[in-house]
Amino acid sequence: MTGERRSAAWFSATGRPGMIYRSWMRNQGFGAEVFDGRPVIGIATSASELAPCNAHLHRVAEAVKRGVWQAGGFPLEFPTMATGETLMRPTAMLYRNLMAMEVEELIRANPLDGVVLLSGCDKTTPAMLMAAASVDLPSIMVTGGPMLNGKYRGTDVGSGTHVWRFEEELKAGRMTQEECFFAEGCMARSNGHCMTMGTASTMACLAEALGMQLPGSATWPAVDARRFETAQEAGRRIVSMVDEDLRPSRILTREAFENAIRVNAAIGGSTNAIIHLLAIAGRSGPALALDDFDALARPVPTLVDLLPSGRFLMEDFCYAGGLPVVMKQLAQAGLLHGASVTVTGKSVADNVATAACWNPEVITPLDEPFQPAGTGTAVLRGNLCPGGAVVKQSAASPHLLTHRGRALVFDSAEDYHAVCDDPGLDVDANTILVIRGAGPKGYPGMPEVANVPLPSKLLKAGVTDMVRICDGRMSGTGYGTVVLHVTPESALGGPLALVRTGDEITLDVPARTLTLEVGDAELDRRRAAWRPPRPPADSGYTWLYTEHVLQADQGADFDFLRGHRGHAVPRDSH
Repeated sequence: MTGERRSAAWFSATGRPGMIYRSWMRNQGFGAEVFDGRPVIGIATSASELAPCNAHLHRVAEAVKRGVWQAGGFPLEFPTMATGETLMRPTAMLYRNLMAMEVEELIRANPLDGVVLLSGCDKTTPAMLMAAASVDLPSIMVTGGPMLNGKYRGTDVGSGTHVWRFEEELKAGRMTQEECFFAEGCMARSNGHCMTMGTASTMACLAEALGMQLPGSATWPAVDARRFETAQEAGRRIVSMVDEDLRPSRILTREAFENAIRVNAAIGGSTNAIIHLLAIAGRSGPALALDDFDALARPVPTLVDLLPSGRFLMEDFCYAGGLPVVMKQLAQAGLLHGASVTVTGKSVADNVATAACWNPEVITPLDEPFQPAGTGTAVLRGNLCPGGAVVKQSAASPHLLTHRGRALVFDSAEDYHAVCDDPGLDVDANTILVIRGAGPKGYPGMPEVANVPLPSKLLKAGVTDMVRICDGRMSGTGYGTVVLHVTPESALGGPLALVRTGDEITLDVPARTLTLEVGDAELDRRRAAWRPPRPPADSGYTWLYTEHVLQADQGADFDFLRGHRGHAVPRDSH
């Protein structure tokens, strides 16, 4: 590294400022030698008992510190928000941008030369990557790892996915409430995030695919000793990254995002990855558009047989060889940019060169994939979604990918839940459920409410899926033929706001279209009569969010946060 370290502006200062900075740090028992110019490494941890997926990250931080000390750095742990999807209301997505803003400003305001980002639950990983991209100091991510496989009555069960399945069984009368209570503890039996290929597992894998996480580290279970070995290695590596001045701007290139999109298709990853990758790209600079996710994913088969699309869980994926096996296969087929640089300082191709598959049932070979090319997430266009919508084909029912039906419209998910158990509900298997008012501005925060449960009368009749359309999101652990992220959202007066019960809608996923079968003149008449909903807040953070959040096709980031702001040392007030 050339020039003086960034932290020297604090710890090498003379006179009163230097005395203030050093003396207050020494009240923690640090000796004078830590101020000798060695790299100061921040450990940003989202550990919180209010975010169960991240509750163990204090132990991961200790392992990172060991590595930093070993490599001659000075580690300093600091807390950040923890946007836990499991508890936060109205939705953790409302606070992803706030967390990204907080982490960015904490990094910039403090005497740090490099940062290790400790994340776990769905929104913490993208929020931290967004922050790192905006500050552009050397950064490496360590995700907390998935839970151990759930075990219930002799079978493996997956977090999230089996919540939806058990709910359906309960509504259909095939499972009791007492059995559900017992199953809860069977699903979540260790520290860690969802062990299905939900959004948390997806974003951990994509952090690795982007080159921001050490190869092979996304899949180690949270309680496996190798999770902590990986963290220690990351602590050592960040010190070298500071010396090499290896920053996110060198890693998060257009090619890196293309790699992540194709990896997401190959692992059967969450649709939420689309919004998060668009947001990260909006901070780091490469032009990335919604249609890229369809075009880049089309030639990629699904290689990983994991819930919610398949059978296995993250522990199985890990022991089968993990993400490097997937990436090696894609690279050999010319579907990855092998020369892209990563946090190791080496290329993607170098990182995965020695990867080996130990279970071809879990990670299938490219010539005999779990699902063929073209079954990844599709991007739809049409008069119902001029800004785009998405559907996860691998988790949908093939017979519903081309479907025309009568709309049954609800202005909120709550309105639907209030009547979904009504045996007299006017619905059949061909009906298309439309749930609106769930977009970034309208809810607010774009919650995971799109995969609403089927009406009880249909579940009892043996119906297992139906088309649902929503301007919100669904959990990455969810499944079903659910059209998501309809843009523009209904709260902005998008076409979804104009749909009425009884209208015909045509879904044609092979043709990538979603059409409201209503004439333009009638839509114009409805649009003229439409009135916007009352804003959800007139002050506070929620007001700020609704005023400045972008639509789903732009990553739902704040308009004023896109782009770099850099890591210039702030003015000294001492």
